[in-house]
Amino acid sequence: MTERLQAGDPAPDFTLPDADGKPVSLTDFRGRRVIVYFYPAAGTPGCTKEACDFRDNLAELNDAGVDVLGVSPDKPAKLAKFRDAEGLTFPLLSDVDKQALTAWGAFGEKQMYGKTVTGVIRSTFLVDPEGRIEEALYNVRATGHVAKLRKDLKV
Repeated sequence: MTERLQAGDPAPDFTLPDADGKPVSLTDFRGRRVIVYFYPAAGTPGCTKEACDFRDNLAELNDAGVDVLGVSPDKPAKLAKFRDAEGLTFPLLSDVDKQALTAWGAFGEKQMYGKTVTGVIRSTFLVDPEGRIEEALYNVRATGHVAKLRKDLKV
């Protein structure tokens, strides 16, 4: 079983290429809260709903001092196509070797259609300004968890 992060744990640092191939590090966001969410594949129906939900709530989240980063195992070119097709305005990061996904407990065994498979575990984390996990949500649904985060954040 993949090790899961909990509130109070240090957020595992990463530097990953964004959709344009530019490196983005978690440490770039120190001093601000950041939502890091892990999703299986750009352009699939569930992941599109989830990304658009973040996009549609981004202004309110940003106004509350919260940034958003989406991470998947997709290559930057696929992320760029997804970003452009959906008008996404927050960074999408490529974790092709799944090191960040694994470090955050967002890759491993999961149930899919009644079978145990290995893959990306849809997960969302709130990281505090000091780089610690404030909230860790595993096996989230593609729709609805942005509303829960906004409620938790009082946004």
